[in-house]
Amino acid sequence: MELNRVASTATMAILALIVALVFPAIVNAQSTPGPAMAPTSDGVAIDQGIAYVLMFAALLVTYIIH
Repeated sequence: MELNRVASTATMAILALIVALVFPAIVNAQSTPGPAMAPTSDGVAIDQGIAYVLMFAALLVTYIIH
C-alpha cells in the first residue's frame, strides 16, 4: 500500500516536471498577438439595462399600490 503511494507520488512529480519544462516552450512558441479590435456596441446592453430598471420600477409601484 505504501509502495503504491510512493510510486504514484513519484509519477506525479515526474509528470509535473515534464509539464513545467514543456509548457513554457509552447507559450513562447506562439507569435505575438495582433492589435485588438476596436470596441463596438450595438446598444443591446444599454437597452437591456433600461428594461431592467423599468421592470424594477413597475414592481415597486405594484408593491406600493397593493
